[in-house]
Amino acid sequence: MKTVGFHTFGCKLNFSETSSISREFSDNGFKKKSIYDNPNKVIINTCSVTDNADKKCQDLIRKIKRKSPDSEITVVGCFAQLKPKEIINIEGVDKVIGAKNKFKFESYLSDSSVIHSKINESKKFKSSFSIDDRTRSFLKIQDGCNYGCSFCTIPLARGRSRSAAPEEVLSNLKELIKKGSKEIVLSGINIGDYGIIEGKRSNDFYNLLQVIDDQIKDIRIRISSIEPNLLSNEIIELISKSKIFVHHFHIPLQSGSNKILNGMSRRYTSELYEDRVKYIKFLMPNACIGGDVIVGFPGEDNSEFDKTLKFIKDLDISYLHVFPYSERENTRALSLNESVPIEIRNKRSKVLRLLSDKKKRDFYESNIKNVRNVLFENKVKGDFIYGFTDNYVKTKIKFNRKLVGKQCNVLLKKIDNDLSVIGEII
Repeated sequence: MKTVGFHTFGCKLNFSETSSISREFSDNGFKKKSIYDNPNKVIINTCSVTDNADKKCQDLIRKIKRKSPDSEITVVGCFAQLKPKEIINIEGVDKVIGAKNKFKFESYLSDSSVIHSKINESKKFKSSFSIDDRTRSFLKIQDGCNYGCSFCTIPLARGRSRSAAPEEVLSNLKELIKKGSKEIVLSGINIGDYGIIEGKRSNDFYNLLQVIDDQIKDIRIRISSIEPNLLSNEIIELISKSKIFVHHFHIPLQSGSNKILNGMSRRYTSELYEDRVKYIKFLMPNACIGGDVIVGFPGEDNSEFDKTLKFIKDLDISYLHVFPYSERENTRALSLNESVPIEIRNKRSKVLRLLSDKKKRDFYESNIKNVRNVLFENKVKGDFIYGFTDNYVKTKIKFNRKLVGKQCNVLLKKIDNDLSVIGEII
């Protein structure tokens, strides 16, 4: 039997796309194997948000070639779209497929070593979804971005914003529910910009959420990362009243300094971000709010970093994803002066990650003695099985195989050493 192995780097959108590509292989007679078990083909779906992401991909290719010397290695994804010539010259790579062709199964069978086209030719939206052990699914409803932040290569890798039609979203949601998914994460590159369908803006994100809330029942739905300027009062209010949308928001911040936000070409101020957080907490006091922060952007001296640090300390958010700034080719940020040394970027990253741990612990503490709905996953460590509450508190109880994929009301009792909460089913 023909065999194939997959490895995915990067965001949840990449994981949903890998799942769709994987199903194409299965439908065409391929059996999935480990990438280290010498499958006929290895497909690597790449990220290219940071320079480190590129290096991780190259390191993996070398490792695969040592352990699976007979495998044909194909690289797809953002790195493949941005640097096809560089990738095809990496020892061990047999094929590179760009964004326009990565969902076309025949591309993987082609004799061509590089199948690539300009990203502006990728105008059609392609749905994809993944199912994680029949518990959590990631459904792509939007792709690409029109924003052009000065540090970001995503528009170059994924093209302009485009979306699935509402009826396609509903159809995919119903299919995932039928397949047994208990929680679905609506995903996109710039999900708040949902609504550009076949080249025309014919809908918006709020209207889509209204339709979903009206027609979909008995499922938990999360919204992935959404820009603060696109998170309207109407969206926050809808989620606060909904029986299916959970009280969890991930809102990119990037910096608490308006000077740095301006240099990044972000479309909001720290004041607007603070207003979004306060309104969420006003309507949903137990809501979980996470954010992304980039440290060491050009021009971020000690004073500007201190503004970010103070801003986050004073902000009622629950956790952070912290990234040191990474220089990327073909971005406007490369032309900015006042580069921050790598060692300072790393030091600031550590400071904010420690603050993130404190914020998460404080948020978890605020939930102790509450009863929350927990979806248990196929994740077992020691004597415990893990899951997440509707408001994204990582929870564990004594292991019971029957709980995998089940939802239970759980009393949150105390925080354990691994920064998870020990619970008790009631």
